[in-house]
Amino acid sequence: MYDNVSQSGQKTSTRYLNQVAHDTLALILAGGRGSRLHQLTDWRAKPAVPFGGKFRIIDFPLSNCVNSGVRRIGVVTQYKAQSLIRHIQHGWSFLDGRFKEFVELLPAQQRTAEETWYQGTADAVFQNIDIMRRHNTKYVLILGGDHIYKMDYSKLLSEHVEKGADMTVACLEVPVGEASAFGVMGVNTDWQVTSFTEKPQHPVPIPGQNDNALVSMGIYVFNADFLYQQLVRDHQSNDSSHDFGKDLIPYLVPRHRVFAHRFLHSCVNMASGVPYWRDVGTIDAYWEANIDLITVTPQLNLYDDDWPIWTHQEQLPPAKFVFDDADRRGQALDSSVSGGCIISGATVRRSLLFSNVKVNSYSTVEDSVILPNVVIGRHARLRRVVVEKQCVIPENLVVGYDTAADRKRFYVSDSGITLITPEMLGQEIHKVI
Repeated sequence: MYDNVSQSGQKTSTRYLNQVAHDTLALILAGGRGSRLHQLTDWRAKPAVPFGGKFRIIDFPLSNCVNSGVRRIGVVTQYKAQSLIRHIQHGWSFLDGRFKEFVELLPAQQRTAEETWYQGTADAVFQNIDIMRRHNTKYVLILGGDHIYKMDYSKLLSEHVEKGADMTVACLEVPVGEASAFGVMGVNTDWQVTSFTEKPQHPVPIPGQNDNALVSMGIYVFNADFLYQQLVRDHQSNDSSHDFGKDLIPYLVPRHRVFAHRFLHSCVNMASGVPYWRDVGTIDAYWEANIDLITVTPQLNLYDDDWPIWTHQEQLPPAKFVFDDADRRGQALDSSVSGGCIISGATVRRSLLFSNVKVNSYSTVEDSVILPNVVIGRHARLRRVVVEKQCVIPENLVVGYDTAADRKRFYVSDSGITLITPEMLGQEIHKVI
């Protein structure tokens, strides 16, 4: 059976794609804090931040792995990882170890002679090199745990093998003005990487496309033995910061076969043919990506039976809307409302409500993202807010209408999105969230 076409135009069998995926170990780097999300990551790592009404950010690379047939997965954790660990234990225990399928948690353990925590992305992988070797795979897929996208990794892996690469870097085409935030690549006509610069001040555009640059997505494929050799070499270098983008890739590009893989060729279920990839690393970006999901045709399709996003499924009753009086009508318009929610004589517009949110009578919620287990008191008015888990919004509280007043109590982003947490309201919560 043939149903895939490689970059070179050759047909690739499903059995071949499955075999390459089976021969791969995926390592998800999920130890980062994500400090630009401010108080949303005070008590959790960025990959554990809730997203999309019922998911966590880490569910996207994990689901991409499972859907791609890559079912040997390690998750490298470090910063405030308890909620992330709990989520994976509860939601990702369905893989079958009898078939060498697993999601293995790899917390920082100071496993080197220097007894240091992870010093960089390459060091995080190096400190787990003995565990990786025991799995005896041909390829290693390195992933970040903090981006939202849908990608068929089997196509990336197939291209890596087809080209005889030592390393393959997945890449995006972005406007030159935005490329300084990424590692920028130069390539030849065969898409072999000829240069790599981490966060350059003056990014080099793609030949023939003066407005766009080619940037790394932080997704790498290595031949396993080659990776282990390079990690040992990098670890022994006193001049290295032990980071893939800053050290390892710039060293490899002029010496070995490093190729770029275009995300366009492996992105799943693109809207209007445009690849979807989001770094929800700021409050504004986080709010925008969640609010996009409630539009008529979201850029990210979560209603996709062929490429589902897996997660921990809570056992909750359906959402409920009560009261139908003229001034007290429970309703949600142009919104997404998750299980366990009760909209009691209140109005919700253009908003996304996670599970177990209760909005009490005479309140209005507009253009907002409300995380799980929030209670919104009567006569409250919220507009353009992100409300952290377990907040109890007091009766008559008004947020989103007076920026100067909001800044005195809450965090307000540059574009006017207000973040509300229990601590800002003077409320105590359990810190594992």
